[in-house]
Amino acid sequence: MASPIIQEIEVKSVLTKSNLPVSDYSVNPYVGCTHACRYCYASFMKRFTGHPELWGTFLDVKHWPKIRRPERYAGKELFIGSVTDPYLPQEAVFGRTRALLEQLKGSGVRINIATKSDLVLRDLELIKTFPNARVSWSVNTLDENFKNEMDNAVSIERRLAAMKTFHDAGVRTTCFVSPIFPGITDVKAIIDRVRSQCNLIWLENLNLRDSYKTVIMDYIRERHPQLLPLYQEIYHKRNRTYWELLDMELKSYAAEIGLEYVTNDDSMKRSFDALPVIVNYFYHEQIKKSARKGGDSRA
Repeated sequence: MASPIIQEIEVKSVLTKSNLPVSDYSVNPYVGCTHACRYCYASFMKRFTGHPELWGTFLDVKHWPKIRRPERYAGKELFIGSVTDPYLPQEAVFGRTRALLEQLKGSGVRINIATKSDLVLRDLELIKTFPNARVSWSVNTLDENFKNEMDNAVSIERRLAAMKTFHDAGVRTTCFVSPIFPGITDVKAIIDRVRSQCNLIWLENLNLRDSYKTVIMDYIRERHPQLLPLYQEIYHKRNRTYWELLDMELKSYAAEIGLEYVTNDDSMKRSFDALPVIVNYFYHEQIKKSARKGGDSRA
């Protein structure tokens, strides 16, 4: 893959008021994402960037004025990485996420970090200084070959190892099973693999819209033709039966292995040592709605 086009930009602020149910502010230290996930819903952000390049081939590195009086955000929750990964490989060079955390250290703000990287391990000790910090990793397969066909992020094994390190260090961790590919993602196998090293297991179904709908449908047609009728039923005819049946199946499985299965509950009040809860907690529509309003512009 060719090297991404990288430029550094000045922005007025890196904190944006959030419409998401999980946070008060969304924070994205970068514009664009070099993981180049083939299913990335955030590709619609390109309309706000002025970039003609394909999503995944460019990255704007944000520089912002030092956050003044960070203590005014005490008690607020910041979701770091709503439309980019704050721990892209380029973070090792530019350190913008690290700079953000250092500016907010001691402010009393709560942070929720979403990533597909193990570079976040670099900042473990810093993250531990934030009250009730949470870090989530996207894991929608245990098959490294399928993962490699879908994104350029680090391996699933590296993500799971980072998750375990954080959990062992007393930081709340989430396994974000997203997106669930019908007929491909083995949700039960992922649950079995991660339930001893996370506090939450979030589930999100694969949503197909805009340009990446064609990309994924073409991929299924080429690599998994036996699943094409199922995908056409779900994504052309909009039949929800598959998801309804999967919901019932996973709810039953959760009961079988002694885990609670809920909807729209981030369970922050649970003891750290409690068994993880499986949550059908879908943000996709809220994220898209927020972004359509320009919720992550360069301002």
